[in-house]
Amino acid sequence: MPEYRRTFPGRPEELRNVRQWTRHILSGSPRVEDAALVVTELGSNALLHTASGDEPGTFRVSLATSGGGITVSVADLGAAKNEPSVQDPAEEDPHGRGLGLVVALAQHVDIDGDEHGRTITAYLMPVPAEPVIAC
Repeated sequence: MPEYRRTFPGRPEELRNVRQWTRHILSGSPRVEDAALVVTELGSNALLHTASGDEPGTFRVSLATSGGGITVSVADLGAAKNEPSVQDPAEEDPHGRGLGLVVALAQHVDIDGDEHGRTITAYLMPVPAEPVIAC
């Protein structure tokens, strides 16, 4: 299973670089855009909610492929203001949908770590092939 890792500076403008890197690494995969969205949401959460977004913070992204599936992990520097959780924000609230979106796109999500640093891993399974119907 090939695995690619890269550490990004903890600045919001780096999220564009994360998406571009993800698309480059996973080009040709039918789930590349899902992976780009997942890595953006998880990276954004790391910057917004943990020390990764403080100077001179960083966050680490890992991408792995196996059998057409993709594993996306984002590790932060800890000091989170709260535990990661899927929220149900009010319609007018501009925040609180990121992890819910990741959970909707992934077949499984793991959250490991504590206040010293967490890694959130999303498992995107291969797109099932269209069934062939014989006539």
